[in-house]
Amino acid sequence: MPTRALRMTLHPGQEAEYRRRHAAIWPELVTALREAGIEEYRIFLDPESRHLFAIMTLADDHRVDDLPSLPVMQRWWHAMADIMDTEPDASPQSVALDEVFTLLPEE
Repeated sequence: MPTRALRMTLHPGQEAEYRRRHAAIWPELVTALREAGIEEYRIFLDPESRHLFAIMTLADDHRVDDLPSLPVMQRWWHAMADIMDTEPDASPQSVALDEVFTLLPEE
């Protein structure tokens, strides 16, 4: 199972709003994420830097790279653009993170 990790950045004072919006994530977006092969998706917040660290565990046959073309994904980006750093197309500015250590369950 492939794993992807990335870093994004919230605007100052938007931590509670980011949490609120994700607590009410649109069901159609959840469906799109699952259909794209995201098996697990976690986002962590560093409150000092306002950096968000996202970790996705993907199915081997995932289609995550197709998500940006979906209207629901584009709507979500636009809905979130006022509270985080974004690219011109409203997608979150993100930096891919390199994996440097993994501890897997014992078999």
